[in-house]
Amino acid sequence: MTTFETCRTSIEIESQPAVWQRTVESVSGHAPALPRRGERVAVVGCGTSWFMAHAYARLREAAGHGETDAFAASEFPHGRRYDRILAISRSGTTTEVLDLLGRVRGTAPTSAITADPDTPVMTAADAVVVLDFADEESVVQTRFATTVLVLLRAHLEAEGAPPPGTGPVAGAVRDARRALDVPLGPELTGAEQVTFLGTGWTYGLAQEAALKMREAAGAWTEAYPAMEYRHGPISVTGPGRVTWLFGAAPQGLADDVARVGGHFVSASGGTGDGLDPLADLVIAQRLAVHLALTSGQNPDTPRNLTRSVILQDSPA
Repeated sequence: MTTFETCRTSIEIESQPAVWQRTVESVSGHAPALPRRGERVAVVGCGTSWFMAHAYARLREAAGHGETDAFAASEFPHGRRYDRILAISRSGTTTEVLDLLGRVRGTAPTSAITADPDTPVMTAADAVVVLDFADEESVVQTRFATTVLVLLRAHLEAEGAPPPGTGPVAGAVRDARRALDVPLGPELTGAEQVTFLGTGWTYGLAQEAALKMREAAGAWTEAYPAMEYRHGPISVTGPGRVTWLFGAAPQGLADDVARVGGHFVSASGGTGDGLDPLADLVIAQRLAVHLALTSGQNPDTPRNLTRSVILQDSPA
């Protein structure tokens, strides 16, 4: 049976501080393929990559670098004008991403971030960033996705001040090391249900945390913007259930969770010793692996999932 010590996903999770540090040090070499300040940009991806696109879009706009939208690749609004389209695809083979890049070719500059230099995205996009050192053997994405966001945050910093409400990305690297040692208490490992919340860019992290729990462990998880939580989703909260917030908490939120009997978690809640929200995501990744292994599942190869979604043409 797979154990935490031999689980490939856990090894990849634990490698993140070193991989992030390498990315920060190499950002200048990737700059020509990344959005320029002032460009109107669309960022696209599928699954985890879409959630990282959402986080980056909110960070980039908040930093004043230019209007930035994020879309699932299959939902891109063709006909809307952008100065650049940035695609995120770990495998470089995802059907919806390649179809989109082919359809927009010649209408706007395109860039892609991938982990595999031997895939079709290398020629589908005009410019490509290859993060092969962040690639993964596991089906479930962990370090590639977070490394992409580290790269994009570091690039924003290199072009100007970091977005409001975020610390330097170097701090995220340090916090990731701390996140690997945070205990997973029984209120987390024994939770019946977890609702993840975020505001601004951290809403993308909340969506990703919920996806990790569903993918790796088949757990009941949901994700919402923090202020929307009171408009219905709080109804699922109660004893034995967790509400996990990425970033600063709206006033009264923790009290509302306590009032209905839930357990409130906020490792990145704006306190002096709080973690960078991206490092907080590392804790959620660890929890997903723990829940998978303790329930007899293999987080490296979850049911119904493959490394890349490649759609076959429908028969004529």
